[in-house]
Amino acid sequence: MRQKRRKPQSRTVRIASILTLSIGILAGCSDTAIQNTDANSVYADQSQQAVRVFKVIPQRIGDSPERVAEVQFSAQFKIMSKATGEVEQIMKKRGDMVQEGDVILKLKSSEILASREAAAATVKTLQDAMDKARIRGQKETENQKSELSNTIQKMELGMASLLRSYNKMKNDFDIGLATKAQLYQMETQMMNARMDLDQMKVKLQTFDPIDLTSEMESQLKGAKLALQQVEQSTQNLEVKATVSGLMTEMPFEAGMGIGAGAQIAMIQRLDPIRIKSQLSEEELKLANGKTVMSYLLPNNKTKFQGAISYLSKVMDPETKAYEINLEVPNKDLGLKPGTKLKLQLAEEKDLIVLTVPTYSIVREGDNAYVYVVSGDTAEKRSIQLGRLNEPKQEVLSGLKEGEMVVKINPSSLVDKAKVKVAAVEEQ
Repeated sequence: MRQKRRKPQSRTVRIASILTLSIGILAGCSDTAIQNTDANSVYADQSQQAVRVFKVIPQRIGDSPERVAEVQFSAQFKIMSKATGEVEQIMKKRGDMVQEGDVILKLKSSEILASREAAAATVKTLQDAMDKARIRGQKETENQKSELSNTIQKMELGMASLLRSYNKMKNDFDIGLATKAQLYQMETQMMNARMDLDQMKVKLQTFDPIDLTSEMESQLKGAKLALQQVEQSTQNLEVKATVSGLMTEMPFEAGMGIGAGAQIAMIQRLDPIRIKSQLSEEELKLANGKTVMSYLLPNNKTKFQGAISYLSKVMDPETKAYEINLEVPNKDLGLKPGTKLKLQLAEEKDLIVLTVPTYSIVREGDNAYVYVVSGDTAEKRSIQLGRLNEPKQEVLSGLKEGEMVVKINPSSLVDKAKVKVAAVEEQ
């Protein structure tokens, strides 16, 4: 009887044990799930690398690069003699400033003067002869026209007489005193007289004046041309400056002989004046595309500008540099050849550019990259670099103002890496 009562108790104990074990297992599984969730969260945090970034903004890359330049004359002109003669008078000497048209010296030539007198005499003789011939022609014209007028008057009188005779003949024909043949003959005679009269009147109206000067005109034209040539030679006895500037050479003195084609003087044009310098390859990049450039005079902080008249695209093999020329107005002649000054290769606006710290740049061979952060992603971006002014370097292309760039240790990243911005710092 006692054994039968113990069986239900034993079953109850076993059930309780099973429940306890199940609860323990469930509790263990729950702890494991919680632990796995925490591990995934930690792993996710570890996969997002913390980075420090800066905002890309325009900044001054440094002071304007300067290059020493020299003032030079803009052009040099040779003054040549166009005539042969003896120096009669010196008007300008070496070192004088001359204006275009100024007489430098005067020559004398007895041959040119004699030729001028002879040519002038020939012109006068022919001109007088032409005047006389013109008067004779006018008189002959008047005489012939007068003769034509007299002839017309006589013909008109004859025509009137024929008309009366014709009328009488017609009356005689009507009364039978004249034949039809006689009347016809009278009509024909009157018609011929009328035609002759009309022709004579036309001749008077179209009568051309008599010209006795046609041959002389060609002779006079040739004589005047010869005189002009001699007068030009006479004017060439005055040697004049063809340009304004500084006369640097003039070796002649009074009494010296000069032949046609001889060099009389050398003139340097100082207005406008030229500023010349040599640029390195990097400096050439700053000058490319510009039409003007600033320069500074010695002991003067005022900036002046000159037009770029020449910029070499080919390096000089001797100087290993690129020539640049500026053309500057110089009316007051304040700029003297030989003066040294400084070219400013960049204006203030050219110095404000986008820059990045050099340590934020990843270099791979000749290529340069930075990591641009957008959201939680770092993009590897190719950039083109410009001027360097440690610790900053100009970015010519590849970045925009306002973009966020990884500042420190960018080489530890890969393209499209997941990142977390730890701080936004200044460059």
